[in-house]
Amino acid sequence: MKRLLVLMIMGLALSSCKKNRSAEQKLELVFSDDTYQLTGLAKEPSGKLWINYPRWSEIYRYAVVTAEGNTVTPYPNAEMNNWQSGQDGTNKWVCVQSVYIDDNGGLWILDPAAPMMKTIQGNGARLVKMNKSTNLPERTYSFMNLVPDTAYVNDVRVDVQKNFAYLSESKGGGIIVVNLTSGEMRRVLSTHYSTKSDPAYKFIIDGRELMKEGKPVKMNSDGIALTPDGNWVYYKPLTDDKLYRIKTEYLRNFGMSETDLAAKVEDLGHFATTDGMIFDKAGNLYLGDLQNYSILKIDQNHKMTTLVKDDPLIWPDSYSIADGYLYISCSQIQKQPEYNNGVNKRTSPYTVYRMKL
Repeated sequence: MKRLLVLMIMGLALSSCKKNRSAEQKLELVFSDDTYQLTGLAKEPSGKLWINYPRWSEIYRYAVVTAEGNTVTPYPNAEMNNWQSGQDGTNKWVCVQSVYIDDNGGLWILDPAAPMMKTIQGNGARLVKMNKSTNLPERTYSFMNLVPDTAYVNDVRVDVQKNFAYLSESKGGGIIVVNLTSGEMRRVLSTHYSTKSDPAYKFIIDGRELMKEGKPVKMNSDGIALTPDGNWVYYKPLTDDKLYRIKTEYLRNFGMSETDLAAKVEDLGHFATTDGMIFDKAGNLYLGDLQNYSILKIDQNHKMTTLVKDDPLIWPDSYSIADGYLYISCSQIQKQPEYNNGVNKRTSPYTVYRMKL
């Protein structure tokens, strides 16, 4: 009897170890950088991995790179990554926030051009479609006549069927809609509650409210995702747990007023605090849970499940799906000095992981 009890306990322990080992194996390290803070990534199916680094501190080298293992190459060349303060920013990367691969394999680079997240420099705020054959800009969409110089255009999704792009603006709040054929664009919902972080929400991470200069940090519309049929844009403020959506037919109707658009916004309720998010082809939405070091899935019925929870997921930031994997960048934003009374709390590299879907 005693031996049977011991065997049962050993079996339970082994089962537990297997479960823990399985959970650990869900995350596979793809890339790490011990020095420079990254935010965005874009994975080409069966091809290259692009990573971008925003100019948020003096510890900075390149804006956009391709990565093979932990070896990086400035993209498209070193010269375009060599912007200096006071220079024109229309032909160099100033402060790149996002990179994105569309459904046709097209590469897009989003430069809010606001170093230290302050003001736009060098007239450089723009979305650039790159030609991957020539590694030259194919078309540029400038935001200089659309947004104030305090804006920070944050993330992008591109509909290759309808030829529209949808972008989030995270400082003032709002969604930017770009007709990629005509170049016409507009910023919408910039005064709507759905693009503003809820002032009543306490963003608690690592056991304390995230603060900057003695005030709670409030980051507005950031995560943005496009359903695989192109019919809905999902979006949310970063520092609260609400999720919203709106049909793209309304966003693409440039004749609709702000009042009419506001009436079309759907409040989906409370989910998690996340930075980026992305849909797969089946219509599942993937996002991070910053406060709980987790990756979540929201299915088509808006049921949320936790896929993996692991300590290395330090501020899961941006996502790309390729070859059956979800790629995840971890930017460790909450450990930056400005959110810790000037102390850099980072103790591990900035990373990119992937997990099998």
